[in-house]
Amino acid sequence: MRSVALDLGVHEISFCEVAGGAVVLRRTVRSLDSLEDLLGPSSSPARVAIEACREAWAVHDTLRNWGHDVLVVDTTRARQLGIGQHGRKNDRLDAEALAHAVERGGIPLAHVLSPHRRAIRHQLAVRRALVETRAQYVTTVRGILRACGHKLARCTTEGFLTVLSAAALPAETRQLVGPLVTALEMLTPQIALADAALEQLCTHEPVIVRLTTAPGVGLVIAAAFVSVVDEAKRFHHAHQLASYLGLVPSEDTSGGRNKQRLGAITKQGNAYLRVLLTQAAHTILRHKSGDDPLRQWANAIDERRGRHVAVVALARRLSGVLWAMWRDGTVYDAQSAAVASAKGLRLQAQSIEQQAQSMKEASVKARRRQRSIDKGLGATRATARSRPVSTSRRASMH
Repeated sequence: MRSVALDLGVHEISFCEVAGGAVVLRRTVRSLDSLEDLLGPSSSPARVAIEACREAWAVHDTLRNWGHDVLVVDTTRARQLGIGQHGRKNDRLDAEALAHAVERGGIPLAHVLSPHRRAIRHQLAVRRALVETRAQYVTTVRGILRACGHKLARCTTEGFLTVLSAAALPAETRQLVGPLVTALEMLTPQIALADAALEQLCTHEPVIVRLTTAPGVGLVIAAAFVSVVDEAKRFHHAHQLASYLGLVPSEDTSGGRNKQRLGAITKQGNAYLRVLLTQAAHTILRHKSGDDPLRQWANAIDERRGRHVAVVALARRLSGVLWAMWRDGTVYDAQSAAVASAKGLRLQAQSIEQQAQSMKEASVKARRRQRSIDKGLGATRATARSRPVSTSRRASMH
C-alpha cells in the first residue's frame, strides 16, 4: 500500500508520497479536490497520514470515502516522528516526515470523533460564542454605567435587560449604551434557539440524560462531556480520562530526585469541558445539600488546602464519576460516590426504584431548562412582532 502524508495548511495542502525510504512525489495545492487524480476514488489505495487540526475530521471522511486508510496523528506526540527536527519546520518537510513515519509504522493516533458527537460539539461552539458575547456585552454596559456614576442591582445575565429598563438613567446614558442593548435584545432569543437545537441533538443520546442525574451537571455539561469523550470504554480508568482532560498535576521528578515534584494541573485537552467541570464543582460546593458525599469530600480538601485546590480536585473526581456512570450504564448514586476510589467507581447493582428516582430528578432539570428555552423563544416572537413593517410589505398588505 502507498505511504502518503498531507500537511493541511490554512491556504495550502502539501502532499508527499514515499517508497523505499525516498520521496517519489510531491505537490502543493490549494484544496483537497486538486489531489483527486492522486487520491481520488480511481487511485490505488494508500495509507494517508494527516495531523489532527480543524480540517482533519472533514478530510478524514473524504479520504475514507475515496477508499484510503486514514491515520489522524496525535499532534502532542508529533516530535517523535521527526517533525521540526533540527529546528527546520515547514509544510513540505512536515509532510515528508509524516510520509516516512507512515512507511516505518508506529504512528501515534488521535481519536476521530463520531459524526453525531461532532454535530453536538459544533452546536455547543455556537452556543458558547453567543453566551460569551452576551456576558461580555453585559459586563461592558455595567462598566460604562459605573463610569458614569450609575450602579445597577445584581441580577442574572438573563434578567439584565429587565433590570436595565427599570433603572433610572439619563437619556444620554441610555443613548450611549443603546447599541449594546440592541445587540443584547437579539442575543437572548438566539441563545434560546441554540439551546433548542442542542436539546434536539441530545434526544438521540440517552447517556446524556443519565449524566444529568449527577449533582451540578446539566444538559450543556453532559453534552460537552459526551462530545469530548465520545466513547467511555476507550479509557481504561478514571485517572487516564482526568489526564486526557488536563486535570492531573504536572510533574518534574526526572534527574534522579528522591522526592516527587508535582505542580499545577497540566491543562491539556479540551479547555471548554475543563471549564464546565470546574463550574459544576463550584455549583456543588455552593448549592448542593451538605449530605452529598462529593460536597463533603471537597469540603474536607477545602479546609486543608483551600477553595481553589478543592474545586479542581472535585472537577477531577466528577469527571471520573461521569465516566463510570457512562461505562456502567448507571445513574448517579451518592452511596457509590462515597466509597469510590481514585481509580473510579465500581459497578454496583441499582434498584429500579433508585434509577427511576434519579431519572425523575433529571427530568426536573430538563423541564426547568425547557421553560428557559420557551422564555427565550417568546422573546424572539415578541421582537418579531415589535419590528417595524417595511414599506413594501405594508403596501402588499393593503
